[in-house]
Amino acid sequence: MTEDDVESLVAWLLVSARRRGGKPGTGLRTVTASGVLGRLRSALNLAVRRRLVGRNVAEHITIPRKARKAEKRDSPREKPWNVVEVKEFILGIRDDRLFGPLLLSLMGLRPAEVSGLRWDDVDFEEGTLSITNTRTLIGNTRVVEKDTKSEAGERTLPLPDPVRLALLSFKVLQAAEAATAGEAYTASPYVFVDSLGQPMNGRLLREHAYHLMTGLDLRKVRLYDARHSCLTFLAVNGVPDTILAAWAGHTNANFTKRVYVHPTAADMRSAVVHLNALLGVGGDASDPSV
Repeated sequence: MTEDDVESLVAWLLVSARRRGGKPGTGLRTVTASGVLGRLRSALNLAVRRRLVGRNVAEHITIPRKARKAEKRDSPREKPWNVVEVKEFILGIRDDRLFGPLLLSLMGLRPAEVSGLRWDDVDFEEGTLSITNTRTLIGNTRVVEKDTKSEAGERTLPLPDPVRLALLSFKVLQAAEAATAGEAYTASPYVFVDSLGQPMNGRLLREHAYHLMTGLDLRKVRLYDARHSCLTFLAVNGVPDTILAAWAGHTNANFTKRVYVHPTAADMRSAVVHLNALLGVGGDASDPSV
């Protein structure tokens, strides 16, 4: 295998590979192709350490910038919610049974992490939750339970007060549902369960969220994009890059900012305050209000 072989593979992924549910020859999205390339790079790194190959020929191969720009131009994705939309959604779902699990998504957890969270992972006294387990729906038919996506994905996060209170209320509600259902109730260690105690999956949470968005007349976005909204909010409000990456469960802060942080025009208005001081004429340059 040579670098030319890897570059040919990347070109094939972008031009000829088949997307899930798509037609042959449509090519993969650049982020998917990048994931494939990353796994190949990791496999070759292991092969180098085991002295099976002399060097990693994928080490310096990247997704062409031209391909990323063309995809962004030709196939724009729906933008994640801004702060106003997030707050409208929260206000609109306060009385929903799944308010707690939905807030977990809004604080940046992956759907598989919400599905895999157990009550033993939540420490109400310390105000933390530990993410060590995931439940992923494969092919809309089979749930696979496993460790976190990566070593960095296994993390302990402080619970925002609104999320802690919502989870406490959800736990109380589940106890009442168990008492009402009696023998029909199935005891479960998971947080995200239905009214009879049966574990629920990410698809059910996603579909429920879409139903709520429609009822609230809110712009429909992927539930996963709530993670993008959360990380963007933290980034533009001064959370350091290392903390941002750790919150997301990433090892690379540059990756977190490049993929998950999408500042809007409203987010960038804070820069105007400083530019007013720099560019203002006929006032006190030290006064940011000028």
